[in-house]
Amino acid sequence: MKAMVCRGYGPPEDVLQLADIDEPAVADDEVLVRVHATSVNPADWHFVRGVPSIARLQFGLRTPSFGVPGCDVAGRIEAVGRDVATLSRDDDVFASPFMHGFGTFAELVSVPESLVARKPSNLTFEQAAAVPLAASTALQGLRDHAHIEAGDSVLIVGASGGVGTFAVQIAKALGAEVTGVCSTRHVDMVFSLGADHVIDYTKADFTDGSRRYDVILQAAGAHTATACRRALTTNGTLVQISGTSDNRWIGPLGRIVTGRLLSPFVSQTITSFTVRPNRQDLEFIGSLIEAGKVTPVIDRTFPLTDIHDAIRHVEEGHTRGKVVVTVAARTTNIGSKEPTYS
Repeated sequence: MKAMVCRGYGPPEDVLQLADIDEPAVADDEVLVRVHATSVNPADWHFVRGVPSIARLQFGLRTPSFGVPGCDVAGRIEAVGRDVATLSRDDDVFASPFMHGFGTFAELVSVPESLVARKPSNLTFEQAAAVPLAASTALQGLRDHAHIEAGDSVLIVGASGGVGTFAVQIAKALGAEVTGVCSTRHVDMVFSLGADHVIDYTKADFTDGSRRYDVILQAAGAHTATACRRALTTNGTLVQISGTSDNRWIGPLGRIVTGRLLSPFVSQTITSFTVRPNRQDLEFIGSLIEAGKVTPVIDRTFPLTDIHDAIRHVEEGHTRGKVVVTVAARTTNIGSKEPTYS
């Protein structure tokens, strides 16, 4: 099969190579998915470049251990392991094997059944590929770590990005009053997602203390926890997901750790987390999508052969929603018994 193999750490065009490799084996608890589409996440360019350097302690000092990158998949099941009970061959599904082998920048990927859900019926494969990692991050940050309730005031920093566009919609679906932070060119889009208020960060600073929020989800920017606290209510919660950083050794980790160390000494809660993809959360997100409460926002779409450009576009940090990569649209030519891939 064809796959984008990562030969080392560095610029995407230098270390990613389209190659023929063996099809992945299917364990007893896994399904084999024919990848119709995948998407690019910030994690992908970090893993490919090997920055921040501290991540290499987990993924390999000189060469990444995962071989084929990719955190999201939407496609059709071609085979199931003997212990798989909830899914069948030819099911249309979506999933995120983030921290579970990755491998979605390829024609086929094996994914544990526990991470796979049926694709929402009202989404194309391309739309579905934009959902798993980003939407799961938004859901877990808001529901499981910020514990938002109906009526809470919620601020989404980075509301126009991959996680942020889902966070705005999920927070609204959970009954919150939502304010998004984004640049001027994305203000109308964030309003269209259901935000009650939008702050253009080029014109105003949400940390000036003029308004306070029960929850701040920081999915972008470089504000410190101390600065964000000025925009929190007395018992509010700051969830730090990521954000920009010029530190190539530890990235935003220093800012996040500082926030966690500060939390026990202040009335507010300052927390962070690493997303844990799972089928139950995808099914919940899928139900919101089918109910029309959540819709993926796609910035642009690239073919697998242009994955280098897709990763560079995400790395620039100004995407409008998600960047999707088409991999294999399965068709059969008239008069041919063999499938072709476009």
